[in-house]
Amino acid sequence: MGLPFSKYHGLGNDFILLDNRHQASPLLTREQAVALCDRNQGIGADGVIFALPAAPGTDYTMRIFNSDGSEPEMCGNGIRCLAQYLAALDSAAGQPPKAPHSYRIHTLAGTIVPTLQPDGQITVDMGEPHLLAREIPTTLAPADEKVIDVPLAVAEQTYQVTCVSMGNPHCITFVEDIAAVPLDDIGPLFESHQVFPQRINTEFIQVVQPDYLKMLVWERGAGPTLACGTGACAAFVAAVLNGKCRLDDSADLAMGKATVELPGGPLQIQWSTANNHIYMTGPAVLVFSGEVSL
Repeated sequence: MGLPFSKYHGLGNDFILLDNRHQASPLLTREQAVALCDRNQGIGADGVIFALPAAPGTDYTMRIFNSDGSEPEMCGNGIRCLAQYLAALDSAAGQPPKAPHSYRIHTLAGTIVPTLQPDGQITVDMGEPHLLAREIPTTLAPADEKVIDVPLAVAEQTYQVTCVSMGNPHCITFVEDIAAVPLDDIGPLFESHQVFPQRINTEFIQVVQPDYLKMLVWERGAGPTLACGTGACAAFVAAVLNGKCRLDDSADLAMGKATVELPGGPLQIQWSTANNHIYMTGPAVLVFSGEVSL
């Protein structure tokens, strides 16, 4: 008998979604997930997302296996896809959610709250950014210091990098033109660099104007992808920390915001000065559903 699945994408970052609510462990092994993610011999995806039973104080639990079988702490595009998938499951059960509707999702990065908006977009409260070296983790600075505009040698070139954790680790570097970045060559070198003991996601950012950034990403465990939600959040934080974007402390705004343009499309990122939380808004789209034989 086939295993039912749905495939979603968030700005081209695509995932296989599985209804795993009847048991606490994933339905697939890591090896099976890798096979399903294969774009020639499987369904094709950047990862497999499991909708698991709730942890205390939440509605559901999210786990992800990347296309290489590794397990990230969280995924920004993936959690938007999960929110749409959960809404579809609720609708199939005769309980369609009325927007705006929020889900409290337990992840390895903590509780994340996506909200389905009336216009079909999904806003995710990504929580606070973490900036200390031990929180990334990285050895680029002492454990209790921030890593902002620090030199890092990669492939005989020195990059100025800033590190941010959005529950998963990110290394951000600013470039003049993202089109000139040899991503396939240097992406793996950043990911596996010895200063990042748990490997790293890497974002190359071109600042077009203070509220508009262009981004190219190499994702840990997935390689080059069309979009990375946590990476877009980390990139905006890094841009603020480096004085390339700003936060507005006026009472009517109380946040900084910018559009981050990824190869798959734009995400809207906001950083609230009221609670220090990052908010990401973007789409999640059903591609198709079916059954697959394992």
